[in-house]
Amino acid sequence: MEAPPLRPFVFKLGRIGDMVMLTAALRLLHERYGKPCYVVGADRWAPDVYLGLDEVAHCWALPRKAPSLLGLAWPAILRRLRESAPGPVYVFEHHQGQVRRIRRLLRLSGIDARRCVFIGEAPGKEAPWIDELQRFATQTPAAVSAADYPVPAPPGTWAPRLRVRDIERTERDRWLRAHGFHGEPLVLVQPGNHRSMGRRRLRHWRGRDDKAWPVERWAQLLRRLHGRMPGARLVLRGATAERPLIDAIQAAAALPCVTAAITGLRPLFALCERAHSVISVDSGPGHIAAALGTPLVVLYGAQSPRIWLPRSPNGSPVAALGGPPYLQRADQVSVDAVFEAWSGLDEAAAAAPQAAAQTDFEPAPAPPSTQTTSVTMEPSALSSSVR
Repeated sequence: MEAPPLRPFVFKLGRIGDMVMLTAALRLLHERYGKPCYVVGADRWAPDVYLGLDEVAHCWALPRKAPSLLGLAWPAILRRLRESAPGPVYVFEHHQGQVRRIRRLLRLSGIDARRCVFIGEAPGKEAPWIDELQRFATQTPAAVSAADYPVPAPPGTWAPRLRVRDIERTERDRWLRAHGFHGEPLVLVQPGNHRSMGRRRLRHWRGRDDKAWPVERWAQLLRRLHGRMPGARLVLRGATAERPLIDAIQAAAALPCVTAAITGLRPLFALCERAHSVISVDSGPGHIAAALGTPLVVLYGAQSPRIWLPRSPNGSPVAALGGPPYLQRADQVSVDAVFEAWSGLDEAAAAAPQAAAQTDFEPAPAPPSTQTTSVTMEPSALSSSVR
C-alpha cells in the first residue's frame, strides 16, 4: 500500500542567500514526501523569495531579532504545525540563538517531538553548503518511516531555482522601455551587501567589510565593460539604503550607458532574468542571479567560494574570485581579474537558456543620450527594499 503524502514543515531564519540555497532542499523534500513545504523564514521579505515555486505551499516570516511571539505570524504557524501532523519538521537553522527560538515555538505548538529533526551543524570548510542542506533533507525524523518515503535522488543533484511571474516581466519590460531600453544587452552590477546598507552599518563596518570593493575599481570595471560591449546598458543595482554607494560609483564612472536601479526584491528577480550577465560581491543577489540561470561573477572576501558558491539549475557559468585560502578581502582582487572572468562568461551568456524567456524588444535605435540616468524601479506592490 502506497504511503500517503506528507507536508514537510521547514524552519530557516537566514538571509536572502541562505533562503535561495534552501530551495534545492525544498525541491527534494517536495519530491520525497509528495506535498509542497510550509516554510518559516525571517523578516518580511522571506515569502517573496518563494513566489511561484511549486515546492512551497506557504511561507511565514518571523522577526529576525525580536521575540517570535511579538510577530503576527506565530498563531498561524502553531496552528499549521498541528494540522500538518504526521508530517516531518526540518529545522535547517544552525545559529544557536535562532534554534532556541524555534524550539520554544515547537514546544508551544505541542507537537510530537519525534516529528522534528535539527541540522545540528554549521557550514564547514570543505563541502558546499548547498550539498549539506540537501544531505540534511535526506534524514528522517523518528516518527516517519524512511522506507515509506525514500530519497528520490542523491544529494548534490538538486540546484536552487527561483521563478519570475509574467506580471513581473511585464512591469520590468515597461520600466525598461520607459527609460530608453530597446533590446540592448543588460549587464547587472551589484556592488553592495548587507553590511553596506544604512549609515549605522557604514560606521560599524567601515574598514572591516571584507566584501567591499573600492568605488574607483567599480568605476574602472564599468569603463572596461563598456569598451568590451559598447552597445550594452550597465545597470548598477542596489536597495534604497545603498543609494549613496550606487551614486558614488555612477558619478565616478561618468558613462552615459550606466543606469542606477534602486529596486526591491521581486524587481531584482525580473532584472536578473533579463540580464546578459551579473557581477556581484558575495551576497544574496548573486545567489538570485545563479538560481535564475544568469551567468555570474562573484567577488569573495573572507568567506570561501568552496562553501558558498552559488549554483545554477541550468548549468549557466558561475565564476568565483578571491576568498580563502588565497585572499581574505575582496579589495585584494584586481580589476583585470574581474574583467577577465566576466569576459570568459561572454560566449556562454550569449547561448544561456534564459535568453529564450526574454521579451522581444524593438531593434535598438541611436546610441543612448549623453545624460547619465538614475532612476528608481518599484514596479510592484510586492517590492521590498530589503536584500
